[in-house]
Amino acid sequence: MNERTVSANGFEFHVHEAGEGDRLALCLHGFPELGFSWRHQLPVLADLGYRAWAPDLRGYGATRPRLERRRDYLTPDLIADVGALIDAADPAETVLIGHDWGAALAWYFAIQQVRPLDKLVIMNVPHPARFQQQLRTFSQLRKSWYVFFFQLPWLPEWSLGRNGAEPIGKVFSEMAVHPERFDEDVLGTYRRAAAEPGALRAMINWYRGAALSGRKLRKGGTPTIETPTLMVWGEQDSALGKELAEGTDEFVDDLTLRYLPDASHWVQQDQPDVVNAMLTAFLMGDPVPEHDEV
Repeated sequence: MNERTVSANGFEFHVHEAGEGDRLALCLHGFPELGFSWRHQLPVLADLGYRAWAPDLRGYGATRPRLERRRDYLTPDLIADVGALIDAADPAETVLIGHDWGAALAWYFAIQQVRPLDKLVIMNVPHPARFQQQLRTFSQLRKSWYVFFFQLPWLPEWSLGRNGAEPIGKVFSEMAVHPERFDEDVLGTYRRAAAEPGALRAMINWYRGAALSGRKLRKGGTPTIETPTLMVWGEQDSALGKELAEGTDEFVDDLTLRYLPDASHWVQQDQPDVVNAMLTAFLMGDPVPEHDEV
């Protein structure tokens, strides 16, 4: 894998890259991750003939400038970043792959048809319409407490930034089904990035910006997604219940849904071999195996 800088939408995105050619696989990370979170998938995508990019998204890692206001992180602007990255790659074919917040952007990107997509891969985030339906339930509201906590000023940054952002490391190690995959080198990478000046404010501002963006995002409804879509869901997700994935076929014409009973919210890092086998089959046009068939 290589690292490069890509100019897009007024930012200099730090991008992890593998492979070459005019078929782009753009991998979008979530909170509190980095492009580094796709380290197990990028070589596989390259072997499949893709130029695989995993950028540090706006406000994260080495991407600059790092803006400070919550209005700098409105969701429509984050979606525009994705379109600009695709434009910068100028591909003949695009596969969009997202996890957590990156998956939320990928859903909206496909719904709004911002740019043509050949395939879509979603990991452990529900379709926005399903999330709105389930967020009204007590069970999911209890699991989503942190979303409301992140609306507070300064306190979330202080809480997560203590002791060199030690709580950021615990977000991974304590939630993972396979904590051995999150060794000190991996946790240190995430902690160091979060401990940089202004980093946690930028990362948390994604949630604050989303609160300001809600009405605008819901305007126009949710047209059915026609792009062939693979949805991978780690069942041991303590933040988003498995039931959120159910009913997604109401909003996606061509959906393949696979559950991983032995994976957490950090599904592509917790069970990389299984996820990679599913991803490979989907992109090759083969039947996607169930978890126990890998």
